[in-house]
Amino acid sequence: MKWSIQQLRSFQRKGLEIDETIELDSISDLEPEIRDLTPVHITGNAEVNQNRAVFHLTIKGAMTLPDSVTLQDVLYPFHIHSTEIFMFDPDHGMDANEEDIHVVEGNTVDLIPYIQENILLEKPLKVISSEPTDNPPAPPSGKGWDVVEEEPDQEEKVDPRMAELAKFFDKNDEK
Repeated sequence: MKWSIQQLRSFQRKGLEIDETIELDSISDLEPEIRDLTPVHITGNAEVNQNRAVFHLTIKGAMTLPDSVTLQDVLYPFHIHSTEIFMFDPDHGMDANEEDIHVVEGNTVDLIPYIQENILLEKPLKVISSEPTDNPPAPPSGKGWDVVEEEPDQEEKVDPRMAELAKFFDKNDEK
């Protein structure tokens, strides 16, 4: 998923077709909540001219995330459509309104960081499994934490403002 500018310019007339499956094991270093990522299938094409390359990509795969309630693994499939624009010469024809244009630094265009960014943006904040489970709602402890339950006081405490009223009810119970 890496091309030199010279290689891309050779695709000016015929275009570039993309159909690859890649492993992105390093994505869990960027986002620790992603426990696993299936091989990612990337399809699309690129339109190349002398000054820029426009990649129209479809990114498919599935990531394993923790369930928000039980912390069990949940497979979350994704299907992303993305358009990435790379300018070879930033001084030539750059539109000031375009925020999503990437200026090529050096002599190569590498799509991997942009594919990873799109996958990270697709990750939901919370995932809840739709499958029933017999597991407890959450583990009682984890790395650096434990669930602490407070024991209720056994002795009944009377609000000091209501102490006189409590004496009134005690007298009625005696009769």
